[in-house]
Parts: sequence; structure tokens; C-alpha cells
Amino acid sequence: MNSSKLLSLITFLFMIYTADAQDAPHIKIYEGKVFNAVESPLKEEIVDGRVYHVIEPEFIAYFPEKQDSLHTSVIIFPGGGYARLAMGHEGLELGKAFNKLGITVFVLKYRLPNDSSMVNKSFVPLADAQQAIHFVRKNAQKWNLNPTKIGVMGFSAGGHLAASLSTLYNYDNHHYNDSISLRPDFCVLGYPVISFRDSVAHSGSKARLVGKKATEEMVKLFSCDEQVNANTPPTLILVAADDKTVPAINSKLYYEALLKNKVPAEIHIFQNGGHGFGLNLPGGFTWVDIFKRWIVNNKF
Repeated sequence: MNSSKLLSLITFLFMIYTADAQDAPHIKIYEGKVFNAVESPLKEEIVDGRVYHVIEPEFIAYFPEKQDSLHTSVIIFPGGGYARLAMGHEGLELGKAFNKLGITVFVLKYRLPNDSSMVNKSFVPLADAQQAIHFVRKNAQKWNLNPTKIGVMGFSAGGHLAASLSTLYNYDNHHYNDSISLRPDFCVLGYPVISFRDSVAHSGSKARLVGKKATEEMVKLFSCDEQVNANTPPTLILVAADDKTVPAINSKLYYEALLKNKVPAEIHIFQNGGHGFGLNLPGGFTWVDIFKRWIVNNKF
């Protein structure tokens, strides 16, 4: 891609993010003090349509004009290697597309690991994901949502976060004093980071979340395929075979772990698409119909 086309794409993504983010309602997910936050000189920034240094997590919410009959909702975790959030093509665009299906969408702007603005940085994204689903379930009646049909969707490192919530939803949740479940009812993963084993890991995501010299305990904990059990939610996986950023073997490992534990699962390995295709694959193909069929067949 030449420089003029790259600049045009960056400008377009920035316009998508700023326009959509302004029009859609923003909802803070913490009603009081942000969990594990400390005062920091960092300020949130938007660079080339991507968000850096999130300080206060929030939803950008998309409420459809007419809900589907199942009153389904999905929380979306954009990717960005745990360094930034690709809010446009891995978040806001999906919100609009799924609204057309009658599905309510919450795009989560979650915190990214940083020692200067939080304690226990390795667990902060997971804590924000836990709070996100807790908040949606708590407010399900107000938003006319079915509290048993709340799913998560994540892309790249956001896929790692969605898979982490799907397997570690009860991890370190002692600060919740109610009976609201933190388990997603379903999960959709787009070209996800899954394993932190050196042979297949996306090194940047791993280094930023658990450090370059992570202990075996941390590597195992955040290798999502090694945490799957029979209670892991049903999962749809979308990945391209020619992904050169996050090897497709990550998706295969998670799919095989789901099958081993008899968790309903479906995987689509597209021949082409690379990494970061978002909603759109080469040739103008989108996977919305795949998602819609899967949702309907599973009654989510």
C-alpha cells in the first residue's frame, strides 16, 4: 500500500471512530472508584483512530431500533496487542452491523496494561471484562435484555480477553457481593490470541500483559486453551489461514480444547484474509450471515 492510500485509510478510520463515538451513548462501567486504578499523569489519546492509555473504562453502546425476539446482547473487545484499541473496524462498525440484526451491542473501551496507572496490570483487562458483563446483567431489565443471552466477542488481543473471560470469569471475583454471574452465555472470537506458549504466542500481547519473563504459572493461566472446561461457553471462531501476525494455530488449539471438553463450538478458517480483517473479508464478503445463523441455531 502506497503512502497516499495509507494516509487515506488512517484518515477514514479516524473519522469513523470520532463520528460514531460522538453519536453513540457512552456509559461508564464502574459506578464508583475504578478497580485497581491509581492516579497517573497518563491521558487518554486517539492516534490514527486507535485509542491509547484508557483511564476510565466505558461502553460505546448501540441500541437497535427494534430488538431481536431473543433480546440478545454482545460485549465487544477490540484488539490492538494490549497496547492500543482498534475501536473502528473491530468495534464500532460491528455495533452498527449487529444493530441491523436487532442485537444490542456494547463496545468496551477497556484499560491496557500499564504500571503507572494501575496495580496488578496483568489482571486489569480481565477485571474490566468481568465488570462489563456484571454491569450489563445488572442493567438487563432496564435495557430490555435477556440476562441469559449476553455474549462476548473479541478480536486479536481482544479475542484473548474474550477467551480469558470465558474461561477465567470467576478468577479473583471476591470483591463482588452479589450473585450476578460473570460467565458469558456465548463467545465469538476473530483471529484471536490464545496461547502464551513461545512456539505460537503473539509475543507483543504476551509481553505487555504478563511480561517477557513470565512465570510458568502466568503463562499457563493466560493460555486460554489450557483453561477450557465443560462450563466454557459455546464459541464461534473466525480466522484466516494466511494470518501472519497471530498464527491460526491459536484458533485451532482453542477449538480442539472446546471439543475435548464437549463445549459446542464452530470454526471457520478462511483461505485468505490475513490479520485484522474485522467484519470484511477479501472480495467484499462479510461473516454477518455466519454469525446470524449461529446465533439463531443456538437460540442465543
